[in-house]
Amino acid sequence: MITRCVRIICALVICVAVYFPARHARHYEYIPLKKVIQELTFVDGTPHSENHLRNCSYEDLILKSKEVPVSDITKPKKFELPLRGGEYIPRQCNSIIKTAIVVPYRNRSEQLQIFLNYMHSFLQQQSIHYKLFVVEQNNSLPFNRAQMINYGASVAISLNYPCLVLHDVDLIPLSTGNIYACSERPRHMSSSLDTFRYNLPYLTLFGGAIAILSQQYEEVNGMSNLFFGWGGEDDDFYTRLISHNLFPYRFDPEISRYSMLFHRKQPKNEERYETLKKSLKENKNDGLNNLHRKYYIVQEDLFTRIVVF
Repeated sequence: MITRCVRIICALVICVAVYFPARHARHYEYIPLKKVIQELTFVDGTPHSENHLRNCSYEDLILKSKEVPVSDITKPKKFELPLRGGEYIPRQCNSIIKTAIVVPYRNRSEQLQIFLNYMHSFLQQQSIHYKLFVVEQNNSLPFNRAQMINYGASVAISLNYPCLVLHDVDLIPLSTGNIYACSERPRHMSSSLDTFRYNLPYLTLFGGAIAILSQQYEEVNGMSNLFFGWGGEDDDFYTRLISHNLFPYRFDPEISRYSMLFHRKQPKNEERYETLKKSLKENKNDGLNNLHRKYYIVQEDLFTRIVVF
């Protein structure tokens, strides 16, 4: 009887620790919905612009955002087949947003199929010019998420994409007005996640889905290549941004909702705290400027695959 009571008490303590609202950073500063459009950065036309077309408009998309039911995520979606390599250019208007979505990836084929099916439909409804890059780690080393992002960002920047969205494959946006564009400052896009009951766990969280200007990503030398396994790289990236006076922010929680696809958690990187100390000292020599691994690029039907080995 005593053992049973102890178990019940332990279970209650765990539930409170995980779900009690006061545990989360419920009150944090964000850009209100009506001011979001003012924060976005736009391009002044692209080589694909047509003189007879008007520029695409995004204000109604943001202000009239709708929430997609989580139950709809895995349903087949209708979308226009993009150009080979996963590039889409709106034909009904001239897009003044040009974004590369960079997805670090390894051995999650089921999630990738769900992601591609959903995201092409989602992004095309936003009338933005986008291209999907899936960066695959093809070796026996522990997964290095940040390094894969660096390779994808490097390729996207070389193709003149001014905006980068760094995006985990298991995150699905639920708010139609969550525009996949960059703003004046780096933006934490996925601040309202269903696994956290749509609360922000802590104020310096800066992972999942991030929007950042290519110029800013180059300025901080990208992310650290030192983090193998789960954890640490997001904290390092946040510190890099702060050290360059690039203070991240968030948009209204109403348009920042995401759902996380189920997956088994990766083993934690037990050396992440020591690596973090070392990486902060090696900022200038650890990132975009020291990518040594070989890679090749394959133009798939729905995305550009970058295979790093």
